[in-house]
Amino acid sequence: MQHRNIGRWSRTSIAALVLGLCTHAALADQLDDIKKAGKIRIATTMSTPLFGFTDDKLQLSGSDVEAARLLAQDLGVQLELTGVTNAARVPTLQSNRTDIVIGSLSITPERVKVIDFSTPYAVISLIIGGPKSMAIKDYADLAGKRVGVTRATPNDTLTTQNAKGAEVVRYEDDATLITSMVTGQVEVFSSTPSNLQEMQKKSPGKNLEMKFEQKAFDLGIALNKNQPRLKQWLDDWVKANMKNGKLNAIYKKYHGRDLPATVQNPQ
Repeated sequence: MQHRNIGRWSRTSIAALVLGLCTHAALADQLDDIKKAGKIRIATTMSTPLFGFTDDKLQLSGSDVEAARLLAQDLGVQLELTGVTNAARVPTLQSNRTDIVIGSLSITPERVKVIDFSTPYAVISLIIGGPKSMAIKDYADLAGKRVGVTRATPNDTLTTQNAKGAEVVRYEDDATLITSMVTGQVEVFSSTPSNLQEMQKKSPGKNLEMKFEQKAFDLGIALNKNQPRLKQWLDDWVKANMKNGKLNAIYKKYHGRDLPATVQNPQ
């Protein structure tokens, strides 16, 4: 009987040991892995004007792209930069196809449930825009109108929740939303001031303008949960580059204005 108990205990112990090893592997320290590999994989948007976009030389450009290059340089590793659609940012991270995301990703309660964020490194405003001839002061004025949004963004969520009488039309990325607005496929849009500027450049005759601001969001560098050392490094990196002015300079270079004082002086 005693021998059989020892056998059972041994099998249980072995199973627990195997489970512990598997758990440890699943929670492997990503910061160490990045340093050992000598490179960091960063995903960014490829069709969000001013933040992440493809320039006339078919190269990724924008404030997020420049921030990603600075981060890799400061970490002392090579940068592997990948452009993704807005909707693919979180899935790309969760499937481990990238280490972090620097891609105009707003810090929202819904996202915080599934991924982690660094201290805010930038900001983004969400707005409703349309032709000057159209009287729109709040969500109620959107009733009966076709409103374009980019799928899986806070714009999509806010507009769907508040513009009850509107027809919300969803597009996979900002570039398609911009094209849809300037070609008249939708009457109004929910997006960002930078996308409004792009629409105004592409179709000045439409006389597009901001109608009202929906909300302002802080942007964070996204990473998977259970990576405390990587998160600490990212937090420290953001704070250091806010203090030395480099992140504000990058933002101002592309967006034409300084970051808010609350973001420039993180606690």
